[in-house]
Amino acid sequence: MYELLESFMLDHQIKMGRDALFDLLAANNLLVRRRKRKIYTTNSFHWLRKYPNMIIGLIPIRVNQLWVSDITYLQTASGYLYISFITDAFSHKIVGYHVAESLEAVASIKALEMALSNLKGAIEGLIHHSDRGIQYCSSDYVKLLQDNGIQISMTENGDPRENAVAERINGIIKGEYLECYQIDDLDEAKVLLDQVVQLYNNDRPHLSISNMRPSQVHQTNQKTCKLWKNYYSKRSTPVKRSPD
Repeated sequence: MYELLESFMLDHQIKMGRDALFDLLAANNLLVRRRKRKIYTTNSFHWLRKYPNMIIGLIPIRVNQLWVSDITYLQTASGYLYISFITDAFSHKIVGYHVAESLEAVASIKALEMALSNLKGAIEGLIHHSDRGIQYCSSDYVKLLQDNGIQISMTENGDPRENAVAERINGIIKGEYLECYQIDDLDEAKVLLDQVVQLYNNDRPHLSISNMRPSQVHQTNQKTCKLWKNYYSKRSTPVKRSPD
């Protein structure tokens, strides 16, 4: 946000650093607040095979090395919808997504099919990481991964930090975009989700990737670094906000 506003502030001779900007936003209740989860989208109590966590300590060094996947819910005027995301962990680009009225595995498969359709060239050493939800353990989902030579990795302890990038994507898309709109039904949600993903991929800079845009990093495979720090430790009443 600071990077996007910087040219405007310079044009209007406003002298304000990044910390001061976040202090101003916090004082006016303009920071995104983390909401408590109301619905659980993961059912890991099933008999299907669960795969070990292959990405402990792994830091991706290129695109299409690690995809992370997760499902989140969206409340609309006509009920709850469920969104499946697949994100490249190196570039933070959403490479596949699908919204549906149920948590059936077919919705997650459509997100995976979108991600696969956008690949150029052969896949080499790609890992797909997710929780142990029944959608990701289903025979059809596993077969699609295996048929494309993709290694399967899953969380083991139910800790959100085991799939931190995917969890963060859910929070950004919902908290910064979708929850700002009144959505009536599935058709509206599909149109809006397309627009939101385009905005996220092409226009939103990330402190976790050198303030670049996900599509920019994904296209160039450019090495980045984390620039974020905790803006809230000095406040007596901190506003919860995940760094990115």
